[in-house]
Amino acid sequence: MAFDNLSEKLQNIFKNLRSKGRLTEDDVKAALKEVKLALLEADVNFRVVKQFIKTVQERAIGQDVMNGLNPGQMVIKIVNEEMIGLMGSETTEIKLKPGNEVTVIMMAGLQGAGKTTTTAKIAGKLKQKGRKPLLAACDIYRPAAIEQLKINGEKQGVEVFSMGDKINPVDIAKGAVEHARKHSFNVVIIDTAGRLHIDEEMMEELSAIKEAVDVSQTILVVDSMTGQDAVNVAKMFDEKISVDGVILTKLDGDTRGGAALSIRAVTGRPILYVGMGEKLSDLEQFYPDRMASRILGMGDVLTMIEKAQEAIDEEEARKLGQKMKKAEFDFEDYLSSMSQMKKMGGLSSILGMMPGMGGMKMPDIDEAEAEKGMKRTESIIYSMTPEERRNPALLNPSRKRRIADGAGVNIAEVNRLVKQFEQARKMMKQIPGMMGGKRGKKGRFPFPF
Repeated sequence: MAFDNLSEKLQNIFKNLRSKGRLTEDDVKAALKEVKLALLEADVNFRVVKQFIKTVQERAIGQDVMNGLNPGQMVIKIVNEEMIGLMGSETTEIKLKPGNEVTVIMMAGLQGAGKTTTTAKIAGKLKQKGRKPLLAACDIYRPAAIEQLKINGEKQGVEVFSMGDKINPVDIAKGAVEHARKHSFNVVIIDTAGRLHIDEEMMEELSAIKEAVDVSQTILVVDSMTGQDAVNVAKMFDEKISVDGVILTKLDGDTRGGAALSIRAVTGRPILYVGMGEKLSDLEQFYPDRMASRILGMGDVLTMIEKAQEAIDEEEARKLGQKMKKAEFDFEDYLSSMSQMKKMGGLSSILGMMPGMGGMKMPDIDEAEAEKGMKRTESIIYSMTPEERRNPALLNPSRKRRIADGAGVNIAEVNRLVKQFEQARKMMKQIPGMMGGKRGKKGRFPFPF
């Protein structure tokens, strides 16, 4: 995640604070100096950092904290609260008109920020909430922009309104709203043109669209990988056309993440969503408290639960649970569980949301290697016939050789996977006894739950 380096540094600073029985004023100031450096290195706006440290220091160097039972923990609590405040305290939703009234949302942003993909992602989110969105293709300048929107719209099951690339974008926007009213769409999302840099022509076009149609929400899409440039872009767009909210893209990448901690404070505009990947499902509602928890290494269990609820079919999970109890699960079930993990964002995404894991590299797990291992495992299972997946007992040496050739791996990898699979099934058979029957009289399940 974008904040991995910042998270790791902050956790180390706070670990030192917690190790001290009592804190002096100098201890707090020294720790906050390190926090300040960590935030600046994460590309957080200098003025924002200065005010943030000043506020935390004023609260931390007080009698309640310094004389408390656990002053280190109190300082961390204050940092957490101020970080939440910095990002907006409350979650902000896109404002929609009631019932069948048409809400017009105009998407704006520079070229390369991921605006067209994000437009389709938003349409998918609103469709899930029971809305009937219509996408309007108003980027007539960039080659293939209209086609890209159509492809993404089709994937989301959302209609795209287009008049080609020879009609004025203002007229396309008006046509889309008219089409929406005639065909019972209650949201129109306008994908506008971007530029490599802010220019007057782009701003004039956006202003003209806002004057021609009743735009309810103007949403700016910015690339978080551009750091402070993203904050400057947001400020300029807001001054020129007035934006209602911001969506940060590419927050899953190798970026310092300072934009997320600066945009609200600099522009006064809320962050609505964050893009956490290239897939159309990789768009998360922005929760300031959850983001602060992730940055400080406290995890984000609520988002993890929500992702699990979206990814996991309840009936499928119930059936798998029954199979596991009877030790009857097979390689088809194995594939299904791996698919569900992928829908949740993969191993690294899940680890990043677990308490104490954000930004910390596990010494025993190379995440990239683990992801590669999962792909190899998938390849081996897909090289099996459906009968072999459902009945692993069929896997004799000649079949294993064929599977290894099909997957492009050494036969030793196939043997290892089959052995691990059988061990897992044996373990499932032992669980009822390890649990000690219904009342746990014979023993305890040897896991720290």
